[in-house]
Amino acid sequence: MTTSTTQLNLYNDALLICGERSLASLTEEREPRRLLDQAWGNNGSAIQFCLEQAPWNFAIRTQLIDNDPDASPTFGLNYRFNKPADWVSTAAVCQDEFFKVPLLNYFDEVDYWYAPLTPIYVRFVSNATDYGLAMARWPQTFADYVSAHLAGKIILKLTTDQARRDYILHPKDGLEARRLLTAKNKNALSTPTLFPAKGNWVKARQTRGNQDLGNTQQLIGG
Repeated sequence: MTTSTTQLNLYNDALLICGERSLASLTEEREPRRLLDQAWGNNGSAIQFCLEQAPWNFAIRTQLIDNDPDASPTFGLNYRFNKPADWVSTAAVCQDEFFKVPLLNYFDEVDYWYAPLTPIYVRFVSNATDYGLAMARWPQTFADYVSAHLAGKIILKLTTDQARRDYILHPKDGLEARRLLTAKNKNALSTPTLFPAKGNWVKARQTRGNQDLGNTQQLIGG
């Protein structure tokens, strides 16, 4: 289930966690709002950080990617692929469009992938406005995690209360860590089961089994 998440909702949940009163708007002249604006970042860097923490289903994008014809690696893997502008992290790289045959022999270097074949099929976390940045599509658990992350970024400026700081920031038992774990678990539960690619030994056994079955059927039919 998704939520009607807005930036103001996230700010107010973060302020509630910090023990501060809510904002009436994103332009309200208060120090907590200015701190939240800094935490949010000019380009939504706080959201970018949260998107990097897991292969969130709501942010996953799938693309067929052809190699860059202007790039010719002089050694190693034959083809270079430009990462999409909205790439955040890679979830899967495969040889086939059904993502049944993973591509294991590839390199991931900054803005590029390198592989021995082309095209490649990639599933990745996207920060496009209709994927990872589409707040209306966020599950409630992810929105809760983002709020806790924002609270963690401003709590040190808002209070010297060590108990409240620990409540939010403790690396294992803090609210941010607990909400991240909850969001990851919920995300995993909604992820389809992936069957590993069959190895050569299994394929050979199946081929031999099919041949034996065909021979048996011919004998019975004869």
